[in-house]
Amino acid sequence: MCVFLTLRLNKAQLKKQYDINGVDEDYFGPVFVQSAFSFAPWPVITSEKPDFGSMFKWGLIPHWVKDEETAYNIRKSTVNARVETVSEKPSFRRAVASGRCLVLSDGFYEYREVNRKRYPYFIQLREAEPFALAGIYDRWTNKVTGEVLSTFSILTTAANPLMERIHNRKKRMPVILNREMQMNWIKFNIGPDDIMTPFPADKMEAWTVSRDLSGRDRDKNNAEIIKPHDYPELQLLDGLGL
Repeated sequence: MCVFLTLRLNKAQLKKQYDINGVDEDYFGPVFVQSAFSFAPWPVITSEKPDFGSMFKWGLIPHWVKDEETAYNIRKSTVNARVETVSEKPSFRRAVASGRCLVLSDGFYEYREVNRKRYPYFIQLREAEPFALAGIYDRWTNKVTGEVLSTFSILTTAANPLMERIHNRKKRMPVILNREMQMNWIKFNIGPDDIMTPFPADKMEAWTVSRDLSGRDRDKNNAEIIKPHDYPELQLLDGLGL
């Protein structure tokens, strides 16, 4: 799964990096860590507005959901969507056909499990270059309040060798799109089958970070959260090839 993101750009940098004309006034970057399960707004570029950074909530709510309780429960299982089956799932079928987006980011976190202990890693592209993840979105209307929620899910694919080592249980990673693929994805020139190949491992880098990542008793939205943190027992096991 991909459930923790970073985006260390301010509004002006975001516009320049992604060559867009504007950004929603609610954009709050830079962000050093955001959890999917806070169901918070996050910047995306949609097929509907390809020259604008919109703030959509993470955790897709399908348009057909009938009530608020179901809507808020279903999003717990829709923060990610498997690219191999996204066109088949009722929750995602319409979104992949008519609501595609780029989820903007410059890094993400994942856990490695060794001897029943979990070690958090920070992963980014080499040179810390911002990138875009393949996403899908939908809109759901609360029939009681009339509120319209715009929500998204991040597509995942099989892990490359780097991510296989880190995400060593499920062996998945987000679909990272290169520059050419980004516009083709939101213009519907390509389909899910065309983006299944994982992003090259040699263009990525990763390091272990503090377990503060999953702590609940402190503000994690600061640069300290992505700093390297050594685990001697993990280094020993890696040295032994275990």
